[in-house]
Amino acid sequence: MIHAPFIAEPLLRAGPLIVTAPVVVTWAIMAAMAGASLLLTRKLSVMPSRVQTALELLVGTLDTEIRATMQTDPALYRSLIGTLFLFVLIANWSSLIPGVEPPTAHLETDAALALLVLAATLVSGVRTRGIRGYLATFAEPAWVMIPLNVVEQVTRTFSLVVRLFGNVMSGVFVVGIVLSLAGLLVPIPLMALDLLTGAVQAYIFAVLAMVFIGAAVGKSGVSVHDKPKGQT
Repeated sequence: MIHAPFIAEPLLRAGPLIVTAPVVVTWAIMAAMAGASLLLTRKLSVMPSRVQTALELLVGTLDTEIRATMQTDPALYRSLIGTLFLFVLIANWSSLIPGVEPPTAHLETDAALALLVLAATLVSGVRTRGIRGYLATFAEPAWVMIPLNVVEQVTRTFSLVVRLFGNVMSGVFVVGIVLSLAGLLVPIPLMALDLLTGAVQAYIFAVLAMVFIGAAVGKSGVSVHDKPKGQT
C-alpha cells in the first residue's frame, strides 16, 4: 500500500513518544548491520577466507574513494562513510520486501542523515583547523562572502535531503502504482531499475558526504602518513 510521503502512520504510542513504521525499519536495518558486522569480523586471520578477502576488497575500494575524493587519510572517515553508504543502500533496497516502505522515502530519515553529514563536516573542520581556523574559511575569499558561505552550508544540506527523498520516494510510488494496476509480474523490470537507482543514490550520498567533509578539512586534513618521505 502506498501512503502519503509526508505522513508516517504511528505503530506504537508511549506518552509523547510515537514510533512509526520508518523508525521500526530503521532500527531493524541498524540491528542487522551491527549483527552482520560482528558475525563477519569475529574470525579475522592473517590467512584470509573468501569472506574476509571480499571484505578487504570492499574496504580497499572504499579507502581508494576516500583518498581520491578527500585527499586525506581514509582511516579517519572509513567507518562514517562506509556506514552511511551501507545504510542508505540497504534502506533503499528494503522496498523490495513486501509490505515494507524504505525509511529513505520519508523526509525525517533523509533529514537525519543529512544532519549527520553536516555534524561530521563541522566536527571534522574544527578538529583539523581549530575553531578559529574553521570559522575563518567562511570569510574566504573575502569577508563579504560570509553570508553566502553560511547559506551554502544550509542549502547543500537541504539538497542532500531533497535528492535522496525525491529519488527513492518516486521509485516506490511508480512500482506501487504499476503493481496495483498491472498485477504481480509486470513491475519486475521496474523493481530491477529501482535496485539500480537505490545503489546509485547510496553512492551519490556517500560521495557528497566525502566532498562536503573534505572541503571542511581542506589541506590541513592531509595525514602525516601521506607526506613525502624525509619530512616529519
